[in-house]
Amino acid sequence: MSQVKTDAEIDKIRKACRIAAEILAELKSCIKVDITTAEIEAVAIRLFKEKDAIPAFMGYRGYKYATCLSVNDEVVHGLPGSRKLKDGDIIGVDVGAIVDGYYGDNAETFPVGKISVEAKRLLSTTRNALYKGIAEAKDGGHLGDISFAIESEAKKNGFSVVRDLYGHGVGKNLHEDPLIPNYGNKGTGVMLKAGMTLAIEPMLNVGGHEIKTLDDGWTIVTADGSLSAHFEHTVLITKGVPIIMTRRESEK
Repeated sequence: MSQVKTDAEIDKIRKACRIAAEILAELKSCIKVDITTAEIEAVAIRLFKEKDAIPAFMGYRGYKYATCLSVNDEVVHGLPGSRKLKDGDIIGVDVGAIVDGYYGDNAETFPVGKISVEAKRLLSTTRNALYKGIAEAKDGGHLGDISFAIESEAKKNGFSVVRDLYGHGVGKNLHEDPLIPNYGNKGTGVMLKAGMTLAIEPMLNVGGHEIKTLDDGWTIVTADGSLSAHFEHTVLITKGVPIIMTRRESEK
C-alpha cells in the first residue's frame, strides 16, 4: 500500500483516529487506585461497541484484548488481567480502532495516585519527546529528523530510548512502512511527503534501553526493571503544520 494516502483514505483514517482518541480519553478517567487492568479492558470493550468500531489489537497476531495496559517497568503490550493498580504506579494505555477498514492508533502513560518525582519527569519528558518528534513530521523532511528530535529530548533529560521498538505508518493496516525509530540522525532515512499518516510513539526508560519479553509472549519490560513510559499519536503530514489526528479534547 502506498505510504501517501488519498483524501478518501485520510478521511477514513481520521474517523478511526477520532474514535481511538475518544476511547483513550474515557479510559483515562478510569485510572485509579485498586482498579484492575481487566476492569479497564472491560470499559474499553463497552466503548468500542457503543461507538460501533472494531478494536484494532484484538485478534492481531493472536492477541486477545482490545487494549494494551503496561504498568511500571512494562514498556508495551501489557496484558489486561487481575493486577490491581497501586498508588504511585504508572500505566501505559494503548488503544487502536478500525473504522471502515482503516486504523487509528494512540497511547498515553498515566499516573496512578501520587507518583514519584522521577516518574513525573519520565512522563513529562516522554510527552515532550512525542511533540518534538511530531514537529519534525514535515513534507520534504526526513524520517531521521523525527527520530533525532525524540532521542535528543530523552538524552537531555537523562532517559534512554527503547531501540528495538518503533513507530510506524498507519492506514489500511495497523503497522505499515515506514518504521520510525526513536533514535537517529537528521537528514537520514525516508523522505517525508504530504499525505503520509504516521504513528509516532516514543518509549523512554529511566534506566538502560534494553528490553525483554515475558513468558506470556507479549509483555515487553525493561531489562533492568526500571520505569518506562509510552506516548503515541497518529499524525498526518501536510504541506504545512502536521495534523495530530488522535489529538484529544484535553490537549487542545
